[in-house]
Amino acid sequence: MTVTRNSEILFLYDARLCNPNGDPDEENRPRMDYDSGRNLVSDVRLKRYLRDYWIAWDEEDWTKRPWSYPQPQDVWVRTMGGSVVSAKQRIDGLAQAFFHDTGAKKQSTKDVAKDSTFREWLLARLIDVRLFGATMPIGSEEGAGSHITYTGPVQFSWGYSLNRVELLPSSTITSHFAGRERGEKGEYGTMGKDWRVKYSFLAFYGLVSAWRARETGLLDTDVKLLGHSLINSLPLIATSRSKIGQTPRLYLRIEYKDDATFLGDFRTRLRLGKDEGLESNADVSLDFGPLVEWLKGHQDAIQWAVVWAHDEFGPGAALATGLKEELGEDVVQDLNDLMKKIRASS
Repeated sequence: MTVTRNSEILFLYDARLCNPNGDPDEENRPRMDYDSGRNLVSDVRLKRYLRDYWIAWDEEDWTKRPWSYPQPQDVWVRTMGGSVVSAKQRIDGLAQAFFHDTGAKKQSTKDVAKDSTFREWLLARLIDVRLFGATMPIGSEEGAGSHITYTGPVQFSWGYSLNRVELLPSSTITSHFAGRERGEKGEYGTMGKDWRVKYSFLAFYGLVSAWRARETGLLDTDVKLLGHSLINSLPLIATSRSKIGQTPRLYLRIEYKDDATFLGDFRTRLRLGKDEGLESNADVSLDFGPLVEWLKGHQDAIQWAVVWAHDEFGPGAALATGLKEELGEDVVQDLNDLMKKIRASS
């Protein structure tokens, strides 16, 4: 079913001795708010993990697991054959796939884009567009002509660390590539800076708009998959040299009873025991009490509280217990058991 109720999301993860999101304008230093000492991560970086995770799925992943999509899903933003694909090349390729799948008469991409059947086919195929939206240029040249534009019902703010983050002194690293010819660029290797955070406990706030879901056809199944994918994409996709060291700690989605309710950024209700000198998850003391009390005050508006906590993140277990006590066990859906079943069936 298409989403008919709003949700708000809190996603917490930590990063240790790695670079969660480098800034190319700052020698690829981790993005920082230097006034507050907070580490920053863009929503684009978070969505990239999700898209890369979905691209890696095969047909069975899409059709046999609990969500049981009728067909494998694709994503709009991707590379093909290791090469970056322009938006125009991508929409042209999708138009050809549409002709093949449906047997529709072949015509120009500009003309077929006017066909509501093609747009419905696109939305049924592209899960990231149903979730996050997209702007698809339709024209003879990039940046010319008309566009298909969807505003995504799922939006995330920039993430920021709850603690003050220390950047480790950067060392200069060199890379040498086998097979370089004499005089070729990179013959003597390349040099760069290796910037990392010591420890960053990061928090993202997101929302799911039922009003926007009408435009993209966002499914309840898509929202459930989003939670699973946030939890699993980091440990499985963030495995490059600079990204390894990131671990999801908590996912919370509050689903309301209507399409009008939004309470606001959950992060403002979190209380970190100390925000300096943290070196690992074991140092994190996080009080969810103000958040639970706040949600209790609005419990008449809440349909479900969906929660998952890493088994080594003690405050997360306390949150799940607090939600069950204050909102009722019949309202709280614990994802930990579901995750175990999914892994057992993989």
